[in-house]
Amino acid sequence: MFRLRYHVPALLEDQGLLPSITKLLRLDLLEKTPQQTANGAKIWRDWKALTAPRSESCKSVTIALVGKYTTFMDSYVSVLKSLEHSVMAWEHKLNLVAVEASHLEQPSQASSQEEYDLAWSKVRPADGILVPGGFGERGTEGMIAAAQWARENKTPYLGICLGMQVAIIEFARHMCNIPEAGSIELSANCPDPIIIFMPEIDKETMGGTMRLGSRPTIFQEGTEWSKVRKLYEGKEVISERHRHRYEVNPEYIERLSAAGLHFIGKDDKNVRMEVIELKDHPWFVGVQFHPEYLSRVLQPSKPYLGFVSAAIANRVEAESTKLAAPTTNGV
Repeated sequence: MFRLRYHVPALLEDQGLLPSITKLLRLDLLEKTPQQTANGAKIWRDWKALTAPRSESCKSVTIALVGKYTTFMDSYVSVLKSLEHSVMAWEHKLNLVAVEASHLEQPSQASSQEEYDLAWSKVRPADGILVPGGFGERGTEGMIAAAQWARENKTPYLGICLGMQVAIIEFARHMCNIPEAGSIELSANCPDPIIIFMPEIDKETMGGTMRLGSRPTIFQEGTEWSKVRKLYEGKEVISERHRHRYEVNPEYIERLSAAGLHFIGKDDKNVRMEVIELKDHPWFVGVQFHPEYLSRVLQPSKPYLGFVSAAIANRVEAESTKLAAPTTNGV
């Protein structure tokens, strides 16, 4: 149903609104070059083609969003829009399943066995798992568990900001034999702080201390194989918007890399980790930046576009496997 929202401009055109707006705002008096007119016409054709209603037979892709603020999904409005942009580009429908991260943790006072079972019943069959940004300790062990499930079961995974950090912590614990790997944000006395404060951040004052705005990310030499890098169409340097105050601890980079966690992109000083990826996985990508901030209807975010594509491929493979499975009666 979300596609109908994007189809509203075309409906308004059909109802004759455009001539009225043109007359009211005197847009016909604006000077336009032939190229501008042609570009505008192409954008409008592309918009109408992309947002046109699809038949009921249009396939769906199921994405599990494992977050801390799922009771108020407007917290993730940019993430949701980015998913919609990518799903439309691949001519699919979006089946978004919101999962409260804390419910993926072992039952305790914070969650019941019923909530735990329900949460995992949503995550396990999902075509893709997305862990977005967030702050604070609550629910992070659930996010780590979701990242582990995605890594071990070859389920496409996209980690945004905190979502990248929990994926690195999970990898450190289970692939680098660092069982007490953690984050300074989550535990000030963490024995193995994989995630730490950035050196320039004021540790006492939280307000106005984040690394914000558009920053360059440089793809590293020898990472031409990277799935996410290929989506940026040969660019060696990209600019994405940031919003964080923690980063990967440089002291653990060599150990993580040796175990197979590839740091695809770094900042312009070559010390801050911006993009991670697993090579032997259909799609396991984490980004320190927030690519959803630059996503547009006709220009979906590259990491989201690749993630949704991998999730669709995962669904197709699962359906094929199910169809190929022998029946119980041997026929």
